[in-house]
Amino acid sequence: MNTVSYSKLTSIHSDFFQNIVGKDFSSQSKEQFEKYGRDETEDLVYHPEIVLKPQTVEQISKILKYCNEQKIPVTTRGAGTGLSGAALPIKGGVLLSMEKFNKILNIDSRNLQATVEPGVINYIFQEEVKKQNLFYPPDPASWGSCSLGGNIAHSSGGPKAVKYGTTRDYVLNLEVVLPNGEIIWTGANTLKYSTGYNLTHLFIGSEGTLGVVTKIVFRLIPLPKHDVLILVPFMSAEKACEAVGEVFKAGITPSAMEFMERDAINWSIKYAGEVNFKIKPEWEALLLVEVDGNNLDVLLNDCEIMSGIMQQHNCDEILFADSADQKAALWKIRRKVGEAVKSNSVYKEEDTVVPRAELPKLLKGVKEIGKKYGFSSVCYGHAGDGNLHVNIIKGELSDEVWDKTISKGITEIFNLCKNLGGTISGEHGIGLVQKPYMNIIFPEHQLQIMKGIKLVFDPNYILNPGKIFD
Repeated sequence: MNTVSYSKLTSIHSDFFQNIVGKDFSSQSKEQFEKYGRDETEDLVYHPEIVLKPQTVEQISKILKYCNEQKIPVTTRGAGTGLSGAALPIKGGVLLSMEKFNKILNIDSRNLQATVEPGVINYIFQEEVKKQNLFYPPDPASWGSCSLGGNIAHSSGGPKAVKYGTTRDYVLNLEVVLPNGEIIWTGANTLKYSTGYNLTHLFIGSEGTLGVVTKIVFRLIPLPKHDVLILVPFMSAEKACEAVGEVFKAGITPSAMEFMERDAINWSIKYAGEVNFKIKPEWEALLLVEVDGNNLDVLLNDCEIMSGIMQQHNCDEILFADSADQKAALWKIRRKVGEAVKSNSVYKEEDTVVPRAELPKLLKGVKEIGKKYGFSSVCYGHAGDGNLHVNIIKGELSDEVWDKTISKGITEIFNLCKNLGGTISGEHGIGLVQKPYMNIIFPEHQLQIMKGIKLVFDPNYILNPGKIFD
C-alpha cells in the first residue's frame, strides 16, 4: 500500500509563508494552534504547524503551489462549526483560515444572483439579500456563525431544505484555487449548464479535498411575503414521524418540518434560557412546522389541513405562533438543540438520512440498537426530508465501552439506514469521524472511483489529507 510522506515545517517554510501573507496573518503560537486545532466535532483536537490567514486569491495560489512542491499538507478552515472533523488538521502542516475572505462582492437584483467570498457568515448574507426582497434559503442550525465556504464544503442544508433544497441547489459558479496554484472558474453564471463535466457540483460537498474555494456565485429567489409557524406536540415520537409523510401525501410542502424528541426539547429549553415555554409530561415529541408563500389565506388553509392530519396521529393541542417574538422563541429552541446536547455530555452525532416515509422505522431502530449496546440517544432533525440527527450520549458509560463498543452500534445504525434506502450523512459530511463507515454505503470499486478523482486534482495529497477516505 502506498503512503504519502509529508514534510515537517521548518523555519525556511515559515519565513516563506510570512513573506506572502504578512507577519500579522501568520502564527505559530500555542493559543492559535489550540483555537484552530478544533471545531465542533466531539472533543477532538489536532494542532497545525502554522496558521495562515490570506487576504487575496493570489496569496492562496502561492501558498498552495509552494505546499504542493514541498509536500506540506494544507487544511482549509471556514468558521469551525463543522461536526464531522473535516476542518481538523490531522496531518499538521498549514491551517489555511478563510476568515479574511468575508465580503459580499455583489448582489445582482436584476438576475437574482450574488457573488460572495467564502468567509461570509450565512446569517449576514441572508439578511443582506432580504434588504432587496431576495431570499437565500439554506439555513443550517449554526447559521449565525457558520461560513458560506463551509456550507459549500458540505452542501449544507438546514430546516428549509425540505422545500427549497440544500446549498448545492443555489450554487452557479465557483472560483477555485487548485493544489498546484492554478485559479479556475468551475462553470458559468447561468441557470442552465450543459458544457462538459459539471465541476461546480464536484467541488460542492468535497470538504476541501480538491481545491480552495475563493468566490461563490449564488442564485437567489424572491422573498416570500408570509410565513406561518405551528408547534405540534405528540404523545408518541413514532406517531410524530408517521404524520410527516401524510402531510406531503396531502399535497402540502412545508418550508420547514422539524422533529424534536423529549430530551432534545428539555435540554434545549434549559440551555437556551429566557424561553417561556412549558411542556406537558405526556409529550414525547414535537413537530415544528412552517409554511410560507405570498397568499396568507392559502397558508392558513394548509395549516388547517395539516392540523387534521396531526390529530389523526394522536397529537395534543396545536400552538400557532402569532407574533414574530413567538416564532423567534420556537426557532431558538430548535436551533439550540445541538449546543444543548454538547453542554450536557460527551457525545457522538450521527447525521442519518432515509426516505421520508422510512423515518418511523429509523427512529424505532435507533432506540432498539441503543438498548442492545447500552447507550441512550437524543434525536432531532429535519423530519420533512428524512434527516435525523442521532446524538449518542456517553453519560455514565465507561471509557472502554465508549471507545470500543459504541462503534458497533453506529455500524448497525448505518446499516439500518442503508437497508431503508438511506445513507450515512445528509448534510454534515464525512470528514474524519464518518470515514470508517464509508464501506457500508459504497463498494470498493466505487470508492476507488472517488479516490481516482482526488488523484487527478491533488496527486500529492496535500489538501485536507485523511478526510472522507485514506
